[in-house]
Formats: sequence, C-alpha cells, structure tokens
Amino acid sequence: MQVVVNSDCLHCLYRLYVNCIVIERQIIFMTELENIYDVVIVGSGPAGLSAAIYAKRAGLNILVIEKEYMGAGQIAYSDKVDNYLGIPAVNGFDLGECFRNHAISLGVDIEDGEVTGITCTDGKIDTAPAGNKLLWKTILSDGTYKLSKTVIYAAGSHHRHLGIKEEDEYIGKGVSYCAVCDGAFYKDKSVVVAGGGNSALGDAMYLADICHDVYIVHRRDEFRGDAATLKKLQERKNVHIITSVNIQALRGEKKLEEVVLSDGQVIKAAGLFVAVGMEPETDILKGIVELDNNGYIVAVEDCVTSAGGFYAAGDVRTKQLRQVITAAADGANAASQVIKYLK
Repeated sequence: MQVVVNSDCLHCLYRLYVNCIVIERQIIFMTELENIYDVVIVGSGPAGLSAAIYAKRAGLNILVIEKEYMGAGQIAYSDKVDNYLGIPAVNGFDLGECFRNHAISLGVDIEDGEVTGITCTDGKIDTAPAGNKLLWKTILSDGTYKLSKTVIYAAGSHHRHLGIKEEDEYIGKGVSYCAVCDGAFYKDKSVVVAGGGNSALGDAMYLADICHDVYIVHRRDEFRGDAATLKKLQERKNVHIITSVNIQALRGEKKLEEVVLSDGQVIKAAGLFVAVGMEPETDILKGIVELDNNGYIVAVEDCVTSAGGFYAAGDVRTKQLRQVITAAADGANAASQVIKYLK
C-alpha cells in the first residue's frame, strides 16, 4: 500500500517541530531568568568572603564560587598571621576558617567549582538584558554556568616559579611552594628559601624551628619583607642569609641534593622553598576587562573595572599592598559598588 503525504501536512509538521523548539527554549529561558543572581563572587578568600558578607547584609541574592574544597585563599597556608587588627598571632588556616564560618552563618551560599570562563551576555537566545544592563555568565568546568547582574572577581593568585630548567623536575622531590604544607618533611635537614618578601621571611622563620639549617637566597641586596621579621632571622644561629645572587641550577639523583647559585656557591640542601611572589588568576579575563602588563586587573580603591558590572577585589587587582586586611577592605568596597550599581 502506498501512503501519500501532501505538502500541506509536511508544512504543518515542520511548523509544529519549530514551535516545539521555540517553546522548549522559552521554558529554558524563563527558568534561567528565575535563577539570576544579583552578584556572583568568584573566590572565597578574605576579599570574596568580605564582599559576600556586605552583599548578603544588603539583602542581595548572591553566590560564592570556590575551586578548592573549603578554600579560604592563600591565608590558609600561612603559619601565623600577626598583623590583622584585633586578632594577634593567629594561625592562617584558623583565620580563614573564621572568615568562612562568618559568611555561612549569615546564609551565604558557597558552591564548589572551578570557573573556566566569564562572558558578558548580549541579549540573544539563552540570555537577556537586565533592564538596560547586560547579564554576566560565569562558566564552570563541568559545562554549567551561572547568570548574574554583576560579578565580583576575587580569585586571588598562584605561586610564581623561579623559571630554572630543573624546577619542574624536582617538584615534590625537594621543590615546594608551601613551607607550612611541606616543612615537616624536612625536619633536621638543610633547606633553602628563595625570595625576599614577607612570604619568604615567614617561611624561613617557620622552617628555622624545624630544620637544621635554613639558607635564605635573595637576588637583591635589600629585603622587601618586614624589618622586624628579618631582624629575628638574623639573630637565629641556624639561619644563613645570602643576597645579590640567583639560583642557577638544581642537582640530585632521584631527589634534590644541591642548590647551585649564580656566584658559584653550592648549598647542600634537601629542600628548596620558592617564595618569589604570586601571579594573578586572570588568564580567563583576557579581552573581558583591562589588565596591566603583569596580568592584574586595572582597578583602584573602589574596585571598579573597565567593564560595567564587573568588580575586582583582593590580590587580582592593581594595588600597592596585598595583605589580608587590604583584601577584606576590597571586598567591602566592591560590594558597596555593586549595591550602588544595582540601584
């Protein structure tokens, strides 16, 4: 038997198919509109959590996204914080946990996830303008995304490497970027700390209580770190300070055994702790907001960036001093600007 389908029926079926697609997209679209946050905060360090507290207290619908489980930023890796007003000599992890618990007690939602992209929507099929302002789409590594009217980017920074040939080869075999994390593995051994800022001096102070000898190697003749900490280190008999040299090479059979300096000195050491600064987590923001030559988001004290509705807080923005207290202040400023922008 031969079945004949006339063109009118085919046309009706096609229109029905198209209408189903349109309806499906409208349902998805309406669902998305019901889940638009006032602000998505990327990072749960001092800057991000401070912003979250201020935004939540202002009655905003907010979400904090953090890639590390129970993460509280770089502060969690500090053995002791002694310059945060009102809380002297506190362990960095404990201080970070205190910040996090404060935010959670106010009802702040913190979601685990790694942000792999941020885009500004243009009012097309899967997005829509919020009044006369565009929405922001924060994309996660699992392919999902969050829509928001504003974004506070407080993703912090990561440890800078020395850049010598053997460095990657000895990571986990003598090279470390966290003295608090790995220092115990070098108990009663000799180690080298590379750097001249507060991180390097703090690492050296921590390691001096554990290790047999600690060598601080700094490429300049003056230290940028806290003078009081440096004085304490100079008084320690097992601390040796070497300035105006670079680390040139690393040697060892299966693990680190020797650190070679640019002046020819060879230090017998089981560990090298690299503390030469940080690099901002801003690779995903290229083409989104203005960055300086070092990758930091161009923003001053108000945390306003070159993109409307996008704010930078903490170690990711251009600033003179990157400390816990300034990061917390950034979070407050960024949240204040978000409130002003939304009104």
